[in-house]
Amino acid sequence: MPDKHLSTQFDSELTSVSSQVMELGGLVESQIRQAIYALSQFSVEVADEVTAREARVNAMELEIDRDLSSIIARRQPTARDLRLLIAISKTTANLERVGDEAEKIARMVRSIIHSGAPRSLPSLELRVAADLASGLLNKALDAFARLDVNAAVSILKEDDLIDAEFDGFVRKLVTYMMEDPRMISPSLDLLFLAKAIERIGDHSKNIAEFIIYVVKGEDVRHSTMEKIESVVK
Repeated sequence: MPDKHLSTQFDSELTSVSSQVMELGGLVESQIRQAIYALSQFSVEVADEVTAREARVNAMELEIDRDLSSIIARRQPTARDLRLLIAISKTTANLERVGDEAEKIARMVRSIIHSGAPRSLPSLELRVAADLASGLLNKALDAFARLDVNAAVSILKEDDLIDAEFDGFVRKLVTYMMEDPRMISPSLDLLFLAKAIERIGDHSKNIAEFIIYVVKGEDVRHSTMEKIESVVK
């Protein structure tokens, strides 16, 4: 990921902390996959495994933060190096929050199972959205590893698909609740699940924006797609 510097030790430190971020990303991705599986199979055991991984995710975030603070204090980086370290810090925070969302999905799955909610609710559509979000996170991590701004722009566009899935799912749940008041409680559980999945897409989008910040030196958060594409050119 990082460019070469005169200090091979600095290069080594950048490579090490970048590898830690990828390891954290892999751990969080596995949390998402397990959470989706727990939802598809209504498995309390798998949901419990997602929760058990949360402590490791939190510990890795703290470890990366300590390493970043040490590098910044000792190396006093500037320009792109500083932007990279800031982006790594923000990416780490977003990955930790993705882990939180996966753990939230696991908790909601347990709640749905224990409440005896009917399985006729539209959970299949939710799994489709979850697969989209998981795939988007994987693409974001790959793009971050390569600092690929073109891939980052594609990720920003693809997040719109997850938002559309969420909107459609909400409309369907509202219909269920209007037709049968007994569906209100389990439908709300699924609504919270859908929101957690949408947030995973949002965090992936954030990571894509950090890539553009590192490479182009411009913060494109809250920018229109037209503005972002002009920055990348």
